[in-house]
Amino acid sequence: MMGAGKTTVGRLLARHLGKLFYDCDHEIEARTGVRVSVIFEIEGEQGFRKREAEELRRLAALDQVVLATGGGAVLDSLNRTLLTERGFVIYLHALPKDLWHRTRHDNSRPLLDTPDPRTRVEELYRIRDSLYREVADLVVDTGRQSVNVLVKRLLTKLGAQCKLSA
Repeated sequence: MMGAGKTTVGRLLARHLGKLFYDCDHEIEARTGVRVSVIFEIEGEQGFRKREAEELRRLAALDQVVLATGGGAVLDSLNRTLLTERGFVIYLHALPKDLWHRTRHDNSRPLLDTPDPRTRVEELYRIRDSLYREVADLVVDTGRQSVNVLVKRLLTKLGAQCKLSA
């Protein structure tokens, strides 16, 4: 979900793991030369989701990377299949009230450009939470800990997961 910390946590996790980090939304912006909000404005959500799926396919083909997807990438069943087949998926779970708190002053989120953005966060959470859980290999509650503490927890859990898989 938006505001869960995908980019911040992903970037730091990649650094600790010695991998490259990619943010799908940032890659779309780099390729198009415009912000995601402009794509939403011109092409609508459907146009953006098409670009997102194309970029996700490109990024998922890479090896040894940490990838932050857009929060809505899971809405497409082909994206969900791609994520489960190509990667180890971590769901950074946060409650809607925390997500709202983290995003309430961010004007760059087109899905929150509504008369009642807090209710919109709750609606998105209701729609997406089960989809995130469907693809997740690991669910981690982000809570209120610092990014460094969260990344340390992730590294510990990832180490345990790797030992179980071996």
